[in-house]
Amino acid sequence: MKRRLIVSAVALVLVGVAFGVVLPRLANYGDVWRVVRGFSWPWLLALAGATALNILTFGPPWTTALPGLGFLQSLQLTQESTAVTLVVPGGAPLGMGVSYGMLRSWGFGSADVGRAVALTGIWSQLSTFFFPIVGALAVAVEGKGGTSLRLVAIVGGGLFAAGVALFVAALWREGPARWLHAVASFVASAARRLRRREPVAWSREGFDRFRRETVALLRERWPSLTIATLANQLTGWLVLDLSLRASGIGLHDVSIADSFAAWSVARLITSLPLTPGGLGFVELGLTGLLVGFGASSAKAVAAVLAYRVLSIVPTLLLGLIGAMIPARRRGL
Repeated sequence: MKRRLIVSAVALVLVGVAFGVVLPRLANYGDVWRVVRGFSWPWLLALAGATALNILTFGPPWTTALPGLGFLQSLQLTQESTAVTLVVPGGAPLGMGVSYGMLRSWGFGSADVGRAVALTGIWSQLSTFFFPIVGALAVAVEGKGGTSLRLVAIVGGGLFAAGVALFVAALWREGPARWLHAVASFVASAARRLRRREPVAWSREGFDRFRRETVALLRERWPSLTIATLANQLTGWLVLDLSLRASGIGLHDVSIADSFAAWSVARLITSLPLTPGGLGFVELGLTGLLVGFGASSAKAVAAVLAYRVLSIVPTLLLGLIGAMIPARRRGL
């Protein structure tokens, strides 16, 4: 408990410095507010539509990875678990634990749930490593991009290649399979500890069966899982790009390739367990990249803050509402 309080206090200080000291030096909040007030109704409707689309695409990766999970269930699941990651420092493992606990309470088997949590998490993380490569290449085609962006792309590419290699080996070779076993066991054990229960102790035979069933599922559904994951991630980028245009940042200032590259780096920052949801660090990193590409400071800060509000606040509200909804039966 003491360690958690210290971590929370440090995170709160970092967020305060980011929003109270650094961002105001980049752009006066009065100027930022004037930009936001200038959003026209067509742009506001476009942002609302993109935000809704992004939320709706949270569920399909889960319904793909866990046969029998209903779409409404998947929305409740993802909004509640994601809300946890947005309010707790280093909350990703806790969010995975919440997902596991909810699915088990809905009647799904532990092996099926562990597989779904592991696969959706791995696919999401691999896409996070892959996007900076695409962003750096797109910017390079336009004759832009600096050393920092290339370095991020190289690191992301290395992590992506290593992750894919390790995952494939874990499925088809017995030795590395212990890694996948460790991931699934960690998620299940973390969820059980939250409920004051003993960690899981899966047998070798049970895990061999788990691996065979995972291979069978992926042979049939890996394209659908990949498409569903990309749809969810890319609608998040759409919210950012529309925020840029609504703020008055034209394509001659920040191109589509620029906004995609900046967003891909921001996703990497979000995955670091520094503050809840990367709060503070994402805003600073994203603003710095956009200004570097050619956006004015006030417009860049306005666009970033609009993007972050639309990415965080609806999920927090839906997560709170979902937590008050009685548990659903599986298949709804």
